[in-house]
Amino acid sequence: MPSKSPTRAARYARRRKKRMAAQEHDLTDAHWSALKTHWNGCAYCGSKDTALQKDCMLPISRGGRYTLTNVVPACGSCNASKCNSELTTWMRRKKLDERKFLERHVVIRRELEVEFSSP
Repeated sequence: MPSKSPTRAARYARRRKKRMAAQEHDLTDAHWSALKTHWNGCAYCGSKDTALQKDCMLPISRGGRYTLTNVVPACGSCNASKCNSELTTWMRRKKLDERKFLERHVVIRRELEVEFSSP
């Protein structure tokens, strides 16, 4: 006899929806396009031949938001692998160049702040 209790996935989806609604997300389509242009591929592994997904460096489950400074483009593989891990811990585990990523993130963030600052 099938159980009437919600599945784990359904419970997770409800919790995520509630967390998302509690945060203010201000990432626009223009921001997302600019992020993809500036990174020119996956921000983590550099892959250019796959579809890119929005990845929050500080995951939603840890208080992150979809903002220009928290989102980077990631390939599906990196995004799924990172899941809700802390960024630097995940990068060390995957043996990715953490310093190179963080330095590039600062440069791109500054460029985008100038690009999207109000005159």
